Amino acid sequence: MNPGSGQSLVDAVREATALLADAGVPSPRVDAELLAEHLLGVGLGRLRALMLGDSPAPEGYAGLVAERAQRIPLQHITGVAHFRHLELAVGPGVFIPRPETESVVQLVIDRLQGMAHPKVVDLGTGSGAIAGSIAYEVPGAEVHAVEFSEFAHAWAAKNLQPLRVSLVRGDLRDALPELNGTFDVVVSNPPYIPAEAIPNEPEVALHDPPEALYGGGADGMELPTAAAASAARLLVPGGYFVMEHAEVQAAWIAAMLRNTGLWTDVRTHYDLNGKERATSAVLRGPTHQAMKE
Repeated sequence: MNPGSGQSLVDAVREATALLADAGVPSPRVDAELLAEHLLGVGLGRLRALMLGDSPAPEGYAGLVAERAQRIPLQHITGVAHFRHLELAVGPGVFIPRPETESVVQLVIDRLQGMAHPKVVDLGTGSGAIAGSIAYEVPGAEVHAVEFSEFAHAWAAKNLQPLRVSLVRGDLRDALPELNGTFDVVVSNPPYIPAEAIPNEPEVALHDPPEALYGGGADGMELPTAAAASAARLLVPGGYFVMEHAEVQAAWIAAMLRNTGLWTDVRTHYDLNGKERATSAVLRGPTHQAMKE
């Protein structure tokens, strides 16, 4: 099959769907449509309307479908990742934001309701998806973001510049010491995959940067633990910390936060697939600390 070569749009998308399905692509129909929409620049609604007629397939469609069949991420082919209300520029060297992370952003936005000028920092921002979404959806917020990778930082700079986010290149373990004790919310989606847990999907294993995947140590918990320590350093008393993690790490992270004695109101949160996706906690204030001592 060679979808797009002199074919109608509907036939080309149908053949592309079959080709992608044979290649093991998880959402072959959606990806086939998105590749066509990317070339035509018409939006999915208009694309589906065009497929009802005899519109021709766009030039170059077969080549893009062949790339996707090789399990190159859709977002690397189109250069775009959609996340909540944002269209983010992405490509090699940056972690592609996942739909599951949108629920983590919602936790932050819910926490910020009623705050006049909240101050938020995203540790390990990657493409800038979390920080950018908060800045876009909470216009009164002062949003900061930290990213260690040179490549990811470049993508984040492109995405965050129009959104008035203060981006610094630094390590989430020791970043922003001059702002200790000033943030209302710290949010992080740090690398957390254990060292030997190689992802099954070729899009992830071969194309997401390793430094965005592996959390350090056999259990992958070095960077998540460091993110929690930085959150305790950066937050005001009573400040809110929320961190994304793997489903199997939820109980460990909740226990780790409780055992430090620094946190109260430790909660596990589920994503739209019903998986334990994030844990939040509130930094104890001086009164709590004195009572504990």
